[in-house]
Amino acid sequence: MTTSWSRRGFLHAAGGTTLAHALATAASAADRFSALRDRWCELVLGTGFSPTTEPFRSELAAIGQEAGRFRQRITPSAGSLWPDLVFADPHPSTGPESFGYSQNMNNSYVRLRTMALAYAQPGTGLTGDAGLRADLLSGLDQLYQQVYNENQQRFGNWWNWQIGAPQALLDSCVLLHGELSGTQIGDYCRAVDHYVPDSAVAEYSGTSTGANRVDLCRVLALRGIVGGRAAKVALARDALSPVFPYVAEGDGLYADGSFIQHTTVPYTGTYGSVLLGGLGMLFSLLAGSDWEVTDPNRQIVFDAVEGAWAPFLYNGLVMDGVSGRAISRGLSAGDPRQVQQDDHVRGHAIIASIALLAGAASSAERERWRGLIKGWIRRDRCRPVLADRTLGVHQLTLLKEIDDDSTVRPVAEPTGHRLFAAMDRATHRRPGWAASISMASRRIAHYEVGNGENLRGWHTGNGMLYWWGDTFGNDQYSDAFWPTVDPYRLPGITVSRKTLADGEGGAWGTALPDVSWVGGTTDGRHAALGQHVRGVSSTLMAKKSWFCLDDAIVCLGAGITCQDGTAVESIVENRNLGATGSPPLVVDGAAQPVSLPWSGTLSNAGWAHIGGFGGTVGYVFPGGATVEALREQRTGSWRAVNRGGTTTAISRRYLTLWFDHGTDPSHARYAYLVLPGANRAQTSARAADTGWLRILSNTGDQQGAQVPSLGFTTVNFWSGGAVGGITASAPCSVLIRENADGTAVICVSDPIRARSGLTVSWDRAIGAVLARPPTVTGATTGSSLTLAFGGLSGAMGATQRITVQLG
Repeated sequence: MTTSWSRRGFLHAAGGTTLAHALATAASAADRFSALRDRWCELVLGTGFSPTTEPFRSELAAIGQEAGRFRQRITPSAGSLWPDLVFADPHPSTGPESFGYSQNMNNSYVRLRTMALAYAQPGTGLTGDAGLRADLLSGLDQLYQQVYNENQQRFGNWWNWQIGAPQALLDSCVLLHGELSGTQIGDYCRAVDHYVPDSAVAEYSGTSTGANRVDLCRVLALRGIVGGRAAKVALARDALSPVFPYVAEGDGLYADGSFIQHTTVPYTGTYGSVLLGGLGMLFSLLAGSDWEVTDPNRQIVFDAVEGAWAPFLYNGLVMDGVSGRAISRGLSAGDPRQVQQDDHVRGHAIIASIALLAGAASSAERERWRGLIKGWIRRDRCRPVLADRTLGVHQLTLLKEIDDDSTVRPVAEPTGHRLFAAMDRATHRRPGWAASISMASRRIAHYEVGNGENLRGWHTGNGMLYWWGDTFGNDQYSDAFWPTVDPYRLPGITVSRKTLADGEGGAWGTALPDVSWVGGTTDGRHAALGQHVRGVSSTLMAKKSWFCLDDAIVCLGAGITCQDGTAVESIVENRNLGATGSPPLVVDGAAQPVSLPWSGTLSNAGWAHIGGFGGTVGYVFPGGATVEALREQRTGSWRAVNRGGTTTAISRRYLTLWFDHGTDPSHARYAYLVLPGANRAQTSARAADTGWLRILSNTGDQQGAQVPSLGFTTVNFWSGGAVGGITASAPCSVLIRENADGTAVICVSDPIRARSGLTVSWDRAIGAVLARPPTVTGATTGSSLTLAFGGLSGAMGATQRITVQLG
């Protein structure tokens, strides 16, 4: 006998209240996921803007044009959706070609995402286009059937399978959710589960750390939202927690503001940007939901906005010294929009991420950040932020709202010095200019090469000295610098001219010099930095110091020794003059030729000055020096430094100054000052004032200097000894500043991070010690000062600051 049950009868028989509650709960859960999908659409597409006004009209039109080109060229066939993106690897998991096939698979999903954006966005010219929708759905199905499914083993680069492709796929699923069948959603979710299982975030190690962990959490969260799996969203939220705390080694944020990825590479500007942007997206997505991120350690990320990211942002750009192999990306051969990636573009992405993260911050933080953002927007005259075609509509919406808000006052660039000892980087900011220095040690790589990127970045960690003016020079490293500069003559470095192969030294940050004394000390205004240099695949050894002052950086080099059988040089400057620039070079008042090419030896030069290219800079050579000069035009291509770059030839002019130490030098040395923004008269006057700077020592044992007018004395002790009234029992860095109020600040650090004990004495009458850190285990005052330190090995190279009353 068959019984026909009505819905009401079934509910009554089964215990109607219980089942009704279950159905209501299911409906409520569906509503929660629907709300999260709507929120993600807002984060991807933007909201509250007019598609007919700028900058949105141009951006939307560009999206439509790009999607239209992709649609016109789509040619489905076995192993590809587009003829130039074949993803069928004939030999999976073997050979370097596997990387290209996996990259093509990823790029296919990225193109479909662009088409989905054009379909869902207003004002693209393809909004709601039925033909575009059909091509999209067909393309997603083909990729699932042929390559990205639960039965396929991954090949090539893991990132394409676990982060790149699933992020683009899931974004498309959210944008097209109402157009997808239950079968399609189920298929795509199973594929994501196959490549990004829960175990991908089970341990905080390997490729599941830092920015990569945030990206994986984004995949898990969106997979849960698309497929209606609350457990996936909860896992994504909880798996973020290991990202927040400070680390003492490996990947992540450090207490001093450093950010490391790939274990040995300073990456604030790229992987750090991904981490910041990803957290901003997830915090915003989950805010107010059952899965809101409430871990109290997330405050560390908010603190890092001003402690880790802002110090490397200057007038809208992010300094290249913390962008790893991304400096080589420039123009990609596969980018149909041909938008150059550079320090400004990377900086704009970070600025937009800060604007998004502000929504989850405290009101005080939000107010400060909005002022910083408005200042960066207003000062970036080189690459206007709101005209950046790499920013999404939602990012532009956030930034334009801040720029238009008359209650937000733009914040000026700060002044001061920041030493990031955990990643061998420093920034020095003064009114009108900023500088950055990149170093390397057994902890931090010379450079990173990988995926065919940054093939000739060998010497970027050999003491490269970058500088920018407040209103000039902000395109110095973004105007095709990396494909055209002589990679053996980067400004600030000491280098062997030994010919190196592309990628020399090892991939993924394995090019580590076997040296430990790298770092320095700072009082927050001035600094003493030092680097024991060992060249890449070279016998080169050198001791380099930089003393960062109010209007100058004092640069010393000593112990320069090499047996490569090649010339060794220390590069004073290598200025990018642009495509047509011919600024004058004046040496000791005499103008040098502006013809191209031109080279000359400047004998017994006291000072040099470059001007007339939108800014000026002076160089002083204490006691006179022989300096080589070269004015040349160099031609290169992005393909030469990055295998994914364009082959188009690019030419730029350069003006280079350097010390030629000869072939196989032994204990060579140099000394010079850089005065960013100084005019000719100021440079000449500084050279004439021989008492302004006293070089106390410039040897392979100690390098020190004194500037009496600043009350500044400093010594980098490569080994213990006595210099300028300061004595150290072991290697360390010491900086002293005497103040007008009768006090002095003594700053000491152990860059080697190996000192169990250290004694530093100062031959100066001291009345009392007013403040000292716990590492000072003893202090003797009177006719001189003696400080005993303990436990410096655990201070990670950080400055120990002591304040005293002068006697």
